[in-house]
Amino acid sequence: MNYPSQLIENAVNEISKLPGIGKKTALRLTLHLLKREEPQTRTLADALLAMRTQTRFCSRCHNISDGELCNICSSPKRDPSLLCVVVDTRDVLAIENTSQFNGTYHVLGGIISPLEGIGPADLNIESLLSRIGDEEVKEVILALNPTMEGDTTAFYLQKKLKPTGVRISTIARGVPIGGDLEYADEVTLGRSIVSRVAYD
Repeated sequence: MNYPSQLIENAVNEISKLPGIGKKTALRLTLHLLKREEPQTRTLADALLAMRTQTRFCSRCHNISDGELCNICSSPKRDPSLLCVVVDTRDVLAIENTSQFNGTYHVLGGIISPLEGIGPADLNIESLLSRIGDEEVKEVILALNPTMEGDTTAFYLQKKLKPTGVRISTIARGVPIGGDLEYADEVTLGRSIVSRVAYD
């Protein structure tokens, strides 16, 4: 693609490095930014730079934060006895969007994956065990993806947490609400049968 300016080409190349954005979309975004008033474009650039340079990780749960503690850990409205273990911040956001959980979180920062060279020492597991010992945690909910790596990580955590005496649970797995049984894969349907609950 021929660009009318090297500056435009540079901007398109950088924007197209973002996930899900190809060259054509990047060009549309670049031309849109070019049409905006300079202060608006500068505000966007400043916000992105501030996000990159000033964002921190919560010293307690490892979630993305503006300060020492994230908004969830510092909230007096949260139940500290309920601790939900997740892989990353996207999982925190997903659970928060349900408005069904009022406890706190612990972000592992990944999952155990020997093929990718990620072991337990690469995750925030030691700080999780410290929290169990230091805080009045009564239940740990393992909210990990139902994959081989997720199950391996959950199994490892369960072994590590069992001696603490804390209650360990996992999120339910099965057929989604509104789903048809005929379209569910065998593993999901099988787990739905095995993990059945009483009909009230």
